Amino acid sequence: MTELKPFLSDNAAPVHPAIWEAMRAADAADTPYDGDALSAQLDARFTDLFGRECAGLWVATGTAANCLALATMCQPHGAVVCDQEAHIEVDEGGAPGFYLHGAKLIHAQGTGAKLSGDDIARVIDPIRDDVHQVQPHAISITQASEYGRSYSADELAGLSGFARERGLGLHMDGARFANAAAFLGGNAQSAARAAAGGVDSLAFGFIKNGGMSAEAVVLFDPAAADLVKYRRKRAGHLQCKGRYLAAQILAMLEGDVWFANATHANDAAREVAAGCSDRLLHPVEANELFVRLSAQEREALRQQDFAFYDWGDDAARFVTAWNTSESDAAALGRAIAAL
Repeated sequence: MTELKPFLSDNAAPVHPAIWEAMRAADAADTPYDGDALSAQLDARFTDLFGRECAGLWVATGTAANCLALATMCQPHGAVVCDQEAHIEVDEGGAPGFYLHGAKLIHAQGTGAKLSGDDIARVIDPIRDDVHQVQPHAISITQASEYGRSYSADELAGLSGFARERGLGLHMDGARFANAAAFLGGNAQSAARAAAGGVDSLAFGFIKNGGMSAEAVVLFDPAAADLVKYRRKRAGHLQCKGRYLAAQILAMLEGDVWFANATHANDAAREVAAGCSDRLLHPVEANELFVRLSAQEREALRQQDFAFYDWGDDAARFVTAWNTSESDAAALGRAIAAL
């Protein structure tokens, strides 16, 4: 059987070797839940990375990370403003409403699923300030966006200023945060700070980037961590052997593995993009490519053993990962160019 060339999703990529080594090293008796020595290191590690005091808590999924973070800044009678294509709206099965006890999502429309203050103002300014209408409490943005677009430091500064002016919390869904940081450039520390500038909470994604089963809720108001800990337990996410989740996160942070993995994935995406020419629907600013292709062209690529998802009737999405080989990326670029 011919082996497929995988561009379906970075979720399908294998676990990075550093994760397995860290899991084996953590395989010893320690305090249960989050009282172990590894979990105790997370606050300091994230504080060092981002250059401002913060708290870091492990959870098992990005959905939980997003919703637990949002629950600290939005009351059940309020609303979270997000792009109409946001993952919390399109792909989380109603989890925000569940975790936020009925709070509403208000849809804005940005460019490439990226929001600006003006985009948000257009949907919240008409809301009357009275009890008959749901009031916005928070903004949620995705870094990199659902179309692989990365917010710049200046764009984040504008959004955080807008949020402060309007008294709104600012949350970041960072499922591909590492890829956005790698796109912005610099070293791992400066890139992380640029990619998260001004947000109040961050769902730091590791699983798409070589992790196994651990994501992080990063809270830039450490006092909010106490609330999240209670909510995490109530939501069924307080794992009794939490040291294994902490070990994964620390392994990715150690030696900037998270940043190296994302840089490799981004480089592979650019290799593919070189063959796409004017077929690209969005600029490639992370590790996702959205490419205009007919049904016949998509079938031709599948006949060459490339695996990917259709994106509507006339396009496809290709996702590179930390382990995407240079030869596979180059082969896909050549195959698209040859159509």
